[in-house]
Amino acid sequence: MRHFLLIVLLFLTVIGCSTDTEKMNLTGTVKGLKKGTLLLQKFEDTVLVTVDSIIVDGNSDFSFSKKVESPEIYYLYVRLKDGTLRDDRITFFAENGSLNIKTNLKNFGSAAVVYGSKNDSILREYDKLKQRYVSKNLELIEQRFKTNKGKNDSLNLTIEQKQRALISSKYLATINFALNNKDQEVAPYLMLSEAYNSNIKYLDTVYNALAPKIKDSKYGKELESFIVNRKKTDTVL
Repeated sequence: MRHFLLIVLLFLTVIGCSTDTEKMNLTGTVKGLKKGTLLLQKFEDTVLVTVDSIIVDGNSDFSFSKKVESPEIYYLYVRLKDGTLRDDRITFFAENGSLNIKTNLKNFGSAAVVYGSKNDSILREYDKLKQRYVSKNLELIEQRFKTNKGKNDSLNLTIEQKQRALISSKYLATINFALNNKDQEVAPYLMLSEAYNSNIKYLDTVYNALAPKIKDSKYGKELESFIVNRKKTDTVL
C-alpha cells in the first residue's frame, strides 16, 4: 500500500510539473496601481482581443495562467477604476512557462521589465539595435527641416539619399539579427514586423534558415504565407 501511494504521489508530481510548462504562468506587479483592471490581449487575425482580465483592488500584484499555442506577442493594458483605458501598453513575447513583469502605473509601458521569456529577451536586444537607427533618422529629419527653411535643394537631396541608405542598413541589420536567432520564434516575427519590405530573396534566406520547429510556429507559418503572396504579386523589389 505504501509503495502504491509513493507511485501515485510521483505521478501527480510529474503531471503538475508538466502542466506548469504547458501554460504561461504570468505574474507581476504594477507599483502604484490600487484599483483598476489589467487586460491581457493579443491579435487574432487583425483584431485585438482580450484573452483574460483581472481586477486589482488594493494589491498591485497580479497573475494570469494561459496556454500559449505558439510563442507570440501579447499586450498588457490597464483600465483605471474610472473606466479610463491608459494609452500606453506593455508589449511582450509570450510563451509557456513562468514569466514575470514588473512596472509602475506612472510609466506603465516604458518602465516594464520582463523576466522568463527567451524570445522577449532577444526582442529587447533588437529594440536597442533598432533605436540606433531611429535616433539617426531623427537627426536627418531635423537636418531636413532646417534645410527646407533655407530651400537648399541639393542638400535636401543628399539628406534623402542618406535616409534611404539608413533604411537599407536597418533592413540588413534586421536580417542579420534574425539569422543569428534562427532557432527562436522572434526571428520570423522580426522579418514580418520590421523587414517585410526588404528584397524577397532576403525573406527567403531567413525563412530557409529557420529551425524546423520555428517554421512550424505561428510567425514561421505567417512568414511562409507572406513570402508566397509576395512572389505572386512581386510589387516590392
